[in-house]
Amino acid sequence: MRLGVLDVGSNTVHLLVVDAHPGARPLPAHSHKAELRLAELLGGDGDGAIGPDGVDRLVATINDALQAAEDKGCEDVLPFATSAVREASNADQVLARVRDETGIDLGVLSGVEEARLTFLAARRWFGWSAGRLLVLDIGGGSLEIAYGIDEEPDAAVSLPLGAGRLTAEWLPGDPPDLAKVKALRRHVRARIARSVGEFTRLGRPDHVVGTSKTFKQLARIAGAARSTDGLYVERVLARKALEEWVPKLAAMTVEQRGALPGVSEGRAAQLLAGALVAEGAMDLFGVEELEICPWALREGVILRRLDHMPTEPTEQAAPS
Repeated sequence: MRLGVLDVGSNTVHLLVVDAHPGARPLPAHSHKAELRLAELLGGDGDGAIGPDGVDRLVATINDALQAAEDKGCEDVLPFATSAVREASNADQVLARVRDETGIDLGVLSGVEEARLTFLAARRWFGWSAGRLLVLDIGGGSLEIAYGIDEEPDAAVSLPLGAGRLTAEWLPGDPPDLAKVKALRRHVRARIARSVGEFTRLGRPDHVVGTSKTFKQLARIAGAARSTDGLYVERVLARKALEEWVPKLAAMTVEQRGALPGVSEGRAAQLLAGALVAEGAMDLFGVEELEICPWALREGVILRRLDHMPTEPTEQAAPS
């Protein structure tokens, strides 16, 4: 069947259309996305709410995505929202308006659910031979961390350390003030350090994985293969290379970051904050190198849906 997964994230509203059935990997058929940067709209008036203009844009964008899903022949759409909607003080009103004006009942994932579904996607991508996985995912509003040896992680947390959120709250300048960069670095590391013990007591991971656009872009500027080289090319990010890039990114303007290989114009402003989170997480967890996983939360949502679909009975050959 053809499924659409509608991800209302902190940076973008992304519809991913896949051809899928139980027991097979989902094959991407179409991608439709628009950048709204909801994480940066929170608290514009100091009240932690998504403002009227933001809600208007959200409703219009969801309607556009639903039209694209219909045009591409989706039998069903799996809609969900993450931290920006989850943390908005007017979340109930936003969800009600989306339901009334689009017909979509937008489910809101908790941070731990995000971490668990992203972990599932990484486990399915790398397989059982990867052993104990540590998965790091930097979104626009939050950082998810999950660890485990099975398909359900043994530990999972969500921290308010998304690249969009931190950029809006801590790094308003272009280029940002270096004192504020240092203050953000301290904040990020102190926040991550509170959760490290929950994971390290479980033992060292066999494989460390980074998902999300932030990790992909950081790996690309550090020398990883281009996206056009295909999904199955191994891409890694070394902590040493990242540590060399952080001061360079801090000295750049948004325009200069946007000219780096693999960095999209819409994400260039957030790249420094994302790099500080990635560097802090890798350092505090003692990670020298991680591998980029092409699958993340959206694929996790699809895989979980497929797991709960009944499999069609196989036809038995007639006795000879």
